[in-house]
Amino acid sequence: MGLFDKIFKGSEDKEAQKSNINWIPLTTIDQLIEIKNQSKSAPIFIFKHSTRCGISSMVIKQFEKLFDESHQNLKVYYLDLLNYRAISNEIEAQFQVPHQSPQLVVIKNGTAVANASHHDITQINLEKYK
Repeated sequence: MGLFDKIFKGSEDKEAQKSNINWIPLTTIDQLIEIKNQSKSAPIFIFKHSTRCGISSMVIKQFEKLFDESHQNLKVYYLDLLNYRAISNEIEAQFQVPHQSPQLVVIKNGTAVANASHHDITQINLEKYK
């Protein structure tokens, strides 16, 4: 049974790993200027993720499940908090959003128009931002 579990579970895991999100790595503070400019024509999402946190890992998977093909035009930046905590601090300063992890921040017209943390992230209405 163990072999069959590995075979079939492996194929399920590969399916689960597929994502309709075209993640954009957020690795420099200068990208926040880009984000502000891009947000003038369309909402921009910033997903702050702690790669060592079980809750964060669970929430990011649930968040990815919210996306279908109709959401592929949404721009979603991915911030690895363990490697780029200074960027998170700058997001807090520039957008007046207290740091949380995991956290989703929605930027529109250069300002944060929504944010959610932990399991509240999965309650975000993506249709509102298409």
